[in-house]
Amino acid sequence: MRRHSPHEPERHLLARARRRITAQVAGAISVMLLLVGWLAYCVIVSDQEASARRDLAVAAQRALLTRPPPCVWLFELRGGTVLSSPGAPTSLPVRAALHRVAAGRAPQVAQVEIAGQSYLVHTQRRGEVAVQAAMDLRYQAAERRRLLRTLAIAEITGLLAALMIGQVVARGAIAPLGEALARQRRFAADVSHELRTPLTRLHIRAQIVARGLRRESDPLLAAAEVDQLVNGTRQLGDVVEDLLLSAQFGQLRRPFGPVDLAALAEELAQAETARAQARGVTIEVRRQGPGDHVVRGAQSALRRVISALLDNALTHTRVGGHIWVVLSSDPETVRLDVRDDGVGLDPRDAERLFTRFVGGSRSGGLGLGLALVREVVDGHGGTVTADGRPGAGAVFTVRLPAAPVPTGEGGGAGGRGTSRVGV
Repeated sequence: MRRHSPHEPERHLLARARRRITAQVAGAISVMLLLVGWLAYCVIVSDQEASARRDLAVAAQRALLTRPPPCVWLFELRGGTVLSSPGAPTSLPVRAALHRVAAGRAPQVAQVEIAGQSYLVHTQRRGEVAVQAAMDLRYQAAERRRLLRTLAIAEITGLLAALMIGQVVARGAIAPLGEALARQRRFAADVSHELRTPLTRLHIRAQIVARGLRRESDPLLAAAEVDQLVNGTRQLGDVVEDLLLSAQFGQLRRPFGPVDLAALAEELAQAETARAQARGVTIEVRRQGPGDHVVRGAQSALRRVISALLDNALTHTRVGGHIWVVLSSDPETVRLDVRDDGVGLDPRDAERLFTRFVGGSRSGGLGLGLALVREVVDGHGGTVTADGRPGAGAVFTVRLPAAPVPTGEGGGAGGRGTSRVGV
């Protein structure tokens, strides 16, 4: 059975709108070309008729019977006898018109059909003689047919060009709508993913507090858990604010400042205590080497990076497993490794894990967490990579530029240290 993409209705909507705009633009251009062609045809036909009438009038007034203009024949009524130009059609002249003019009637101009041929006939008096000039209209008719064929070809060519122009215009007009729908879809996916982990933490903390209160345990222990709930709600607010700013401006807008990655790692490891205990997993934070682990960035965004990496590790670490968060630094770079001894990954898929809606093959979700991690790290001028082996755990490494140390200040916490969280 064919699987339908969740974005298929949107694609159908955009395709329908594109087709409609294409049809409207092509129709408008075609109608305009048709009007121009019709006006041109009318002007040319009118000029033809005016020119034919003028030529016949001049021929009837001045031309010699034996030497008429091209495509024109002359006839004279003299004493009841009709004289004609050499080669004149036997079906001409129109004798009734000649006799009426000879009898004193006003000059006459008429288009007549005789023996299947069309003629324009001008009859008037020249002195005492009734003169009739006749023009064969077959050549004008042929000219009009050629004109109509030319206009038809031009209309068809214009219609094809209009369709192409309509396609270009439609794509340009629909592109902002498609981008808006993509941003809306992306924002909804980002919100659902980014809020999942903080809400899970808050839910577990709330359960612990509720159980503690029901058991009438030490109020100080309950107060500590409540403090963790308060911190969690504040962090959740930061996540929401960052998501809204990101949706509005397309990038992080929080001011960059010094951020201690080690302190963030310890804070988030502590925040994951309840989940780690529920899963039977140990989280350990280690600092390696001297110096601070301080970078310049948006603290809430970097908190989400570490949170997403910890969430990913917790998801793929078995009961009794271990997660290590290791921080090290040199004068140029601060490095953060999140390592687990869980199900691992295929190193050939390492790069694909950071692609939206692809990384879900490891996470079981939509594949957004690691993609968002890369977006944030890239926005901070850093890199993130993954490595591992199937069944032998995985390690995700984040490298960020170290914050410059102000002149005259020495290293920070320095030394080696380890904090252990979990069971």
